[in-house]
Amino acid sequence: MINAHRIGQNSIMERRFSVLPFLVGAVLLGGCTPSEPELPDTTPVVEDAMVLIPETATLERVGELIMDPMADSIHPDPRMAEMIRLGFQISQDPQTYASEFVGNDLTCGNCHLNAGQRNRALPLLGVAATFPQYRRRDDRLVSLEDRIAGCFKRSMNGTVPPYDHPVMLALDAYLNWLSEGFAMGERPSWLGQNELPVESRIPIEALDVDRGEDLYNLHCAPCHGLDGQGINLILAKPGPLWGPMSWNDGAGAARVWKLAGYVKYAMPLTAPGTLTDEEAQLISAYVNSHERPAYPDKESDFPGGNRPADAVYDTLVFPVHPLMRGDGGRP
Repeated sequence: MINAHRIGQNSIMERRFSVLPFLVGAVLLGGCTPSEPELPDTTPVVEDAMVLIPETATLERVGELIMDPMADSIHPDPRMAEMIRLGFQISQDPQTYASEFVGNDLTCGNCHLNAGQRNRALPLLGVAATFPQYRRRDDRLVSLEDRIAGCFKRSMNGTVPPYDHPVMLALDAYLNWLSEGFAMGERPSWLGQNELPVESRIPIEALDVDRGEDLYNLHCAPCHGLDGQGINLILAKPGPLWGPMSWNDGAGAARVWKLAGYVKYAMPLTAPGTLTDEEAQLISAYVNSHERPAYPDKESDFPGGNRPADAVYDTLVFPVHPLMRGDGGRP
């Protein structure tokens, strides 16, 4: 059962969180990719989404938390409480607390809004109880630490902390704290809710990047800038959507349909959920029509076959990027 005595703690953190108001980039952690746990349909489901900040929350609520890791008495062991708080701080500001492992300007909070406590924004509540789980990209069972490692390598374009390093242990502690009260193997209903329906997916070659640019300029540039590098909004500082300080081309956000599923429900943060499936895909096509860092081992992904058809940077799927000019600009 959900740990009911902790649900309903509602606090506004008086700090400036690093939250990405258009793209909060993949998938299990922080500036992580918007990839979500691949869990079987037979997994028991927890359905009470009221424990999360609603997906309709807008910019003024980016610092709101239901479970506040900086509050008193979060754990009876003060050493464990210290690690939980450190994990939270890493997730919000890895450039300060985990700088040796980070290679760009994104944060975990860029992907997981409200520190992983908001619905339809890659929530993390209960996620630790779903591991180990099978991942198609790895074609094997992976641990929670494996998923954290993937976010460092891909979404953060960095290096993996040793599994016994304080950075890894602190993130583990924070995610397990968010999952207290969940039974092992329980699958909260709020996981896996950012996928576009298959019937709504537009073939990659049919996506009009020029239309995507127009939509981006209308809905996204007010927060992210025409250059995609982010504008300081005081309440939040959007991370870069392309270029050398963004996620690399092996991240989940480098897949057009995967990114669009996130954009559809979580963005723009001033009016989340107002974009259509088509608009979300066109914007995601434009974002992923730009150059970004290269992940060196993409060819080893999906060893079981069935590589994703929206992986525009994957030369085993598209020998030539279908949305990008040779000079790195748009078609």
